[in-house]
Amino acid sequence: MSTSDSFFAIADPHRRYILEELRRSPRTVGELAESLPISRPAVSQHMKILLDAGMVSARSEGTRRIYMLEEAAFSPLHLWLDQFWTGA
Repeated sequence: MSTSDSFFAIADPHRRYILEELRRSPRTVGELAESLPISRPAVSQHMKILLDAGMVSARSEGTRRIYMLEEAAFSPLHLWLDQFWTGA
């Protein structure tokens, strides 16, 4: 399975938590790591998967990278899941 697959990207509970946090506001890896029981390098690895899937993007501010949600990336997931409720 490709790491650019949205379903692979949301399969991990830590990545789902990260997405929920980024839905509230953009964050750095350090900020995200503070509320997770995993190391900063582990958070960075999760961020790479989310970046590869196009679910998040990053911008640089000095030496920090600020990560934010890419809402458009959730449309394919939404459309796929909707078929189970619309009867299509």
